[in-house]
Amino acid sequence: MDSAGRLRIKEWAVEDRPREKMLLKGISSLSDAELLAILIGSGNTQETAVQLSQRILNAISNNLNALGKMSVKELTAFNGIGEAKAVTIVAAMELARRRGNADPLPRESIRSSSQVFKLFYPLLCDLPYEEFWIAMTNCSGKVIEKVKISQGGTSGTMVDLRLILKAAIHALCSGICLCHNHPSGNLQPSQQDDALTFKVQQAAQLLGIQLLDHIILCDNKYYSYADEGRLKSQPSNTRNFQ
Repeated sequence: MDSAGRLRIKEWAVEDRPREKMLLKGISSLSDAELLAILIGSGNTQETAVQLSQRILNAISNNLNALGKMSVKELTAFNGIGEAKAVTIVAAMELARRRGNADPLPRESIRSSSQVFKLFYPLLCDLPYEEFWIAMTNCSGKVIEKVKISQGGTSGTMVDLRLILKAAIHALCSGICLCHNHPSGNLQPSQQDDALTFKVQQAAQLLGIQLLDHIILCDNKYYSYADEGRLKSQPSNTRNFQ
């Protein structure tokens, strides 16, 4: 607590500190002043970073467009904002402008086993050991993210079902594709591959997530559980997920 009886940010409840609040509740839970406070890091002898940020925003009628037009000189007129903090704010505003002008990053779509194969082939084709990956898709079949779940030896890799589900939940995906390689060159799935596939399918269904396929990759060939009709949610002998 400072001389005026105000709590310092470090003395606030954890969920009320800007950085900790962001980690606990997500970036959208923060106010404009809290976001600005994260940029400047600290306040002055009379104000916390949040209070200083509130004062800056109040001075421009809480208009972020006005903040984006402020110069380093104008920002340093506020007590507690030195040149380094002002430069940080100006740089953040410029990044926001450039993001607005940038084209959205195109996402790959996967609607067939061959597309899953092409997605993972560059990652797994030459490895002398097994790796297990998943691709998560949105409701339009576009890839949200690819995640490596595990890495093992030449004859297998241990896969934790919980890590797959954690990644899927975190991505808020609608569908998942599994993929791992067989360095031996044998395309046929093992009993462990079968067991994992069906465990993932059952668990994912409880979360409203569809297991689209499980690809076993080696050399220029692949095995597809969907194509072989081995996923209950898939019609047999089909090359298309939809």
